[in-house]
Amino acid sequence: MVDLHSLKNRALANGHIGDFEVELICQALYPEGRLDREVVDFLIELRDEAGSVCAGFQQLLFDAVKHCLLTDGVIDTEEAVWLRKRLIFAGNLRQGEKKLLWDLRHQAQGMSHEFQRLYYEHM
Repeated sequence: MVDLHSLKNRALANGHIGDFEVELICQALYPEGRLDREVVDFLIELRDEAGSVCAGFQQLLFDAVKHCLLTDGVIDTEEAVWLRKRLIFAGNLRQGEKKLLWDLRHQAQGMSHEFQRLYYEHM
């Protein structure tokens, strides 16, 4: 099992998550085939603590969020509340997070009223 704390320290060693760090993260996480809420929270923490992140990391993060939330095809109330807590910074969404919301809305087979509210508040 991957030690997420150790991986976090290695990935944030220079304060920037670039292509090298994305490769490091993928090599550590993918052999386990593990992409659950804990891993997504870990990726969000990395993004929040890094001084900057590359486009490849943003894509990795957003793909992980979509995989985690769309596994059963439905974004329920609990998932929408989690998404709201994890994505919104100072009351606003960045462009990448808006695209993620758009993708989720259009790929989900069903969604809670809470997710719809989140979507329409920010789109």
